[in-house]
Amino acid sequence: MENKKLNIRKDDTVVVISGNDKGKRGKVIAASPNEGKVIVEGVHVVHKHQKPKRQGDTGGIINVEGAIYASKVQLWCPKCGRGVRVKHKFTEGKNGKQVKVRVCAKCGQEL
Repeated sequence: MENKKLNIRKDDTVVVISGNDKGKRGKVIAASPNEGKVIVEGVHVVHKHQKPKRQGDTGGIINVEGAIYASKVQLWCPKCGRGVRVKHKFTEGKNGKQVKVRVCAKCGQEL
């Protein structure tokens, strides 16, 4: 992916807009701008075969969240109650400096 910027960051609440998990909502666990992917809790759960690391540990099949493309998710706006696109706006921050913030494109609430 050439564009290495994501509008989605860790700890954002997002909703899946396409695929088998369409409509599911969850918190972003990790974001990878280089790959253009995110890991969302409870979304795209896959089976992982894990060997025991040390003697006495148990191996087996565990469920973990897999990465999905960031283009398949949208930020969740609590005011609108749905996934929305993002606009950027400059506001006055601490020390009188301008700070770039993400806002909902529909209602204008800061995300």
